[in-house]
Amino acid sequence: MRILLTGGCGFIGSAVVRHLIRHTDHSVVNVDCMTYAASTDALEDAKDDPRHTLVKQNITDLPAMTALFAEHKPDAVMHLAAESHVDRSIDGPAEFIQTNVVGTFSMLEAARSYWNGLEGEAKDRFRFHHISTDEVFGALEENDPPFTETTPYDPRSPYSASKAASDHLVRAWFHTYGLPAFVSNTTNNYGFWHFPEKLIPLVTINAIEGKELPVYGTGANMRDWLFVEDHAEALVRAVERGVPGETYAIGARQPRTNLQVVKAICAVLDELAPDPAGPRERLIRYVTDRPGHDFRYEIDASLAEKALDWKAQHDFERGIRRTVQWYLDNRAWWEAIRAGRYTGQRLGTAA
Repeated sequence: MRILLTGGCGFIGSAVVRHLIRHTDHSVVNVDCMTYAASTDALEDAKDDPRHTLVKQNITDLPAMTALFAEHKPDAVMHLAAESHVDRSIDGPAEFIQTNVVGTFSMLEAARSYWNGLEGEAKDRFRFHHISTDEVFGALEENDPPFTETTPYDPRSPYSASKAASDHLVRAWFHTYGLPAFVSNTTNNYGFWHFPEKLIPLVTINAIEGKELPVYGTGANMRDWLFVEDHAEALVRAVERGVPGETYAIGARQPRTNLQVVKAICAVLDELAPDPAGPRERLIRYVTDRPGHDFRYEIDASLAEKALDWKAQHDFERGIRRTVQWYLDNRAWWEAIRAGRYTGQRLGTAA
C-alpha cells in the first residue's frame, strides 16, 4: 500500500512513519511543512529508507495537494498534520483554524478529486483516515463514564473546536460525496521526540535541569495516557482495516491526574539520575490554571480494540520509564530546542 501521510515529521506522525517502515511493507509519502514542532531527526532510520519520501509542502495549498495526489497516486491517506497545543491555540487561534480546518478541507478536496478519477479495485480500496483527538468531546466530570465513539461533541478550546470542525468536514465528505473516509479520536500521547511544550516532556526536561515543575491549578485534572508507539500501531491497523464512515476511539485505559504524572516523572528520574540537591518533588510549583481547562478526558477503547485487533502494550509505568530514559539519552536534541525555538516559558495565559 502507498500511503500519503500528512504531518509525518511531527510527534505522532513520525512515530507512524517509523512503524510503517520498520514493521510493514507499505511505502509512505510524508507531507510536512516543517513548523516549529517538526523534526526530520524524529524519522530516525526511516528518513533515508527508499520506501519513504519527504515532501515539504503546506496542506492548506490545495493546488499543491492536488498535484501531489496525481504524482504519487496513493492507496490511502493518513491525515495527521495539525496544530495541536491548547495553550498556543489560546494565544493565537488563527493558525489553528488555517491548518486544522482549511488544511483538512484542502486534503479532502484533493482526495475527492483523485478518488473520483480512480476505477475498479483502486477506487474500492482507497481510504481517507483522519486522526483526531478526544478533546472534541469536551470535559468529563469525576464520575462520568469514559468517551466512546458516540459521545456528543462539546469542544471547549480553540484547538479542540478546530479539530471538531475538521472531524465534521470528514464525515460530511463521506455522507455527501461518498469519499471513503473515517475518523479516529485518541487520548493524550507521550513518548519519544515530543516537542518540549507539552506536560510530560516539559516536566521531564525541567526536572533533569533542576528547574521548577509547573502544575496547573491543584493538579487534579486527569488524562488517559497512551504511549505514542502503541498509538502508531493502532493507526496503521486502522488504515489497513478501517471501514468508511466509522469512528475509532483509541486509548490505553491509563488515566492519571496531572499531579500523579509529574510525581511519576520525578520518581523515575530520582532513580535513574539522582539529584544531589534531593528528591525532585521539591521542584513542584502550583500555577494559575489554564483558561477553560477541561477537567478530565478518558476513552473506552473497546470498539477499536476489537475492530482493529489491537491493544496498547505499555502501561503508564513502563511507558513513562522509557520516555524519561529517552530524554536522558537525547539531551542534544532538546537542548538545541531550548537554546532557540522554545525555552520552556509558559504559554496560553490569555483570558
